[in-house]
Amino acid sequence: MKLKCLIVEDEPIARKGMEESPPDISFLELIGSCESALAATTFLSESKIDLMLLDIRLPRVSGIDFLMSIKSPPLVIFTTAYSKYALESYALDVIDYLVKPIPFERFLKAVQKAHDYQSLVHQAESTPDPDYFFIKVDHQFEKVLYSNVLYIEAMQNYCIVHTTSRKLITYHTLSGLEKQLPEKLFLKVHKSFIVAIEKVTALDGHELKIGNAQIPVSRSLKEDVMKKVMGNRLFKR
Repeated sequence: MKLKCLIVEDEPIARKGMEESPPDISFLELIGSCESALAATTFLSESKIDLMLLDIRLPRVSGIDFLMSIKSPPLVIFTTAYSKYALESYALDVIDYLVKPIPFERFLKAVQKAHDYQSLVHQAESTPDPDYFFIKVDHQFEKVLYSNVLYIEAMQNYCIVHTTSRKLITYHTLSGLEKQLPEKLFLKVHKSFIVAIEKVTALDGHELKIGNAQIPVSRSLKEDVMKKVMGNRLFKR
């Protein structure tokens, strides 16, 4: 499986250097090169891309603003001459962050991470109803069993996945995770919380209990939460 790659870089020397690397990497196929976010927007509307090597300091529209404007972005590796953007870039869930000048070995490591991630995604898609998912934690991809997840808590620009054995911090939005988690297993009960339905042990007013944790329930969601959590399993007097 090859990664179809697009380079977005306004510096001619840096762009030429990256253009020369893909032919030496068997799984990477360079299909385009752009000098600006505007040109890249047009390219993405016409071609399917798996990986984008995206410069941060671009004319008129920065790489960060450009990425945030894409509804369904491909995998992204940021390239820049400035290390100060590293934290902000990881909050956007990019695969890697490369500082120019980029040694070939470092470039290879970054695109290999992208290739490994793409392979995991294809494997998961080809397996019916997988009982696990992968999530990026501390620059690596962690395998998490659905059955081990207790609840997920939103904290500003990242989320904490609380499991039976550990807490995983990941730069995802809660809404982004909600869209990807199975509806039959997980339920959003508050603007800051998603719970594993089967892990709920009690419902007390506007709070759910999962183990020792007390999870708030939004007033607007309480009726739906009660239906999903208890269903027709509530014994009546």
